[in-house]
Amino acid sequence: MFFVLSKLLTIISVPSNLLVTVTIVGIALLATRFRVLGRRLLAAAALVTAAIWLLPAGALLTVPLETRFPPWSPAQGAPPTGVIVLGGVISPRLSVAHGQIALDASAERLTSAAALARQYPEARIVFSGGNAHLIGGRPEGPFARRFLEQLGVAPGRITIEAQSRNTAENASDCKRLIAPKPGERWLLITSALHMPRAVGVFRHVGFPVEPYPVDYRSTGQVDLLRLPGSVLGALAATDAAAHEWLGLLAYWITGRIPVLLPGPAPG
Repeated sequence: MFFVLSKLLTIISVPSNLLVTVTIVGIALLATRFRVLGRRLLAAAALVTAAIWLLPAGALLTVPLETRFPPWSPAQGAPPTGVIVLGGVISPRLSVAHGQIALDASAERLTSAAALARQYPEARIVFSGGNAHLIGGRPEGPFARRFLEQLGVAPGRITIEAQSRNTAENASDCKRLIAPKPGERWLLITSALHMPRAVGVFRHVGFPVEPYPVDYRSTGQVDLLRLPGSVLGALAATDAAAHEWLGLLAYWITGRIPVLLPGPAPG
């Protein structure tokens, strides 16, 4: 039930979808006795869209999440036991349609895993990603295996978890599959924007991981002073960050993460 509700809420709550919905309602009301309300809704939608475009709304939401965890440093400790890569990086539909692995903007999750596999030849590589669609779709796992093998990772080092549909299931299914032992070092690769929620969930299920953030969408505090280049770009950045903040709130309310914004120190 949580999976279904979270997907539905995501669809209706991201800023761009809300703005379009308000615009459609406003236009529809113009032909009724509520035309004054319709004009106000249209004006509000236009003003909010302009604010997202002209103000660094996306950066304001993105930077606190992407800078929450520093880049991973191998300076201290033994080599990692393994690397966990979270899904959300492959389009199975496009991969099947065109006969080749179709990656999205989060491709660094897999390329970074392959680089770490070369750097640490004894480390296990675990990909966690099933079918995240409400209707239809295929799991990412088999495609991730093919892509990692194409990048030179030996098949015997790769473990695929292809049942999880969201971050909460990533953590619980990985813990059950891997059964981590005390003293092992497991790196967690996901987008920097997603890392606070991912680390919080893994901590909640009792699986200590070391964050390895990738796929950055901002350059940090500098972006707070930079205007977006286009309306669509500004909306896309705001949508992605708003989705993650809403995910943090939902996971915190439902007890899937211990604090609203997990950080380097366990909370």
